[in-house]
Amino acid sequence: MKNFALVAVTVAVSVLVVVIVLFFYWGLAADNESPTVYSYNIVAAYPHDTEAFTEGLIWSNGSLYESIGGWGTSSLRQVNLADGSTIREVLLPEQYFGEGLTIVNGSLIQLTWQSGIGFVYDEETLRETGNFTYSTEGWGLTFNGTHLIMSDGSSNLYFLNPTTFQKVGQVGVHDDNASITNLNELEYVKGDIYANIWHRQEIVIINSNTGQVKGYIDLTGIYQTDDPEAVLNGIAYDQTANALYVTGKNWPSLYQIKIVPKT
Repeated sequence: MKNFALVAVTVAVSVLVVVIVLFFYWGLAADNESPTVYSYNIVAAYPHDTEAFTEGLIWSNGSLYESIGGWGTSSLRQVNLADGSTIREVLLPEQYFGEGLTIVNGSLIQLTWQSGIGFVYDEETLRETGNFTYSTEGWGLTFNGTHLIMSDGSSNLYFLNPTTFQKVGQVGVHDDNASITNLNELEYVKGDIYANIWHRQEIVIINSNTGQVKGYIDLTGIYQTDDPEAVLNGIAYDQTANALYVTGKNWPSLYQIKIVPKT
């Protein structure tokens, strides 16, 4: 009887090991599936300030907030979606180049490019309430409800504590084992990270846990210009209305788009 029990336990453990291994490999297979490529339909187009060198864009409480880059011209703006006008604005000191932007519990958080400093503002007044430092360049910034997620132009995304701003983790973004670099402006959308890639007319959709690229949104043709620096950069998501907005640096329009399968 003891031998029978031992055999039964051994068989059960073996079966469990096989199941765990299968789930592991199934998970790897799912994670390594080829990314889906999407196209877009324009739902609406809104005016956008052509002097706005867009580096960060978010939607909150019925308004757009925009981080504007440039040496001596950087700012943080609250913008009226309907007509593109600036409701209020705060200028950054001229030694700072404005970059990524997000919001956490009523506080706007803005990165700067090469200065290693970020600023915190009150959402309602745009009054500066604090600042923090980081060791990399500052490019894009978003918030997943638990952590800030920051890009620095590399293939890495860094997870920061939203109170202390200390790094608590990171993932490398990859597509079929090839790293994706130049990750720029970020937006957290339905559990995934959407990222602009500098100088490419597409948005990459990233698994926020693994860094695996799940898809690409091909935005070819949405806006054409001869200016090589007037690139796609700016993603905002209105969770309540399920509305996705995109724009670019010095673009005349901001677009609400709907993602569709690419045919």
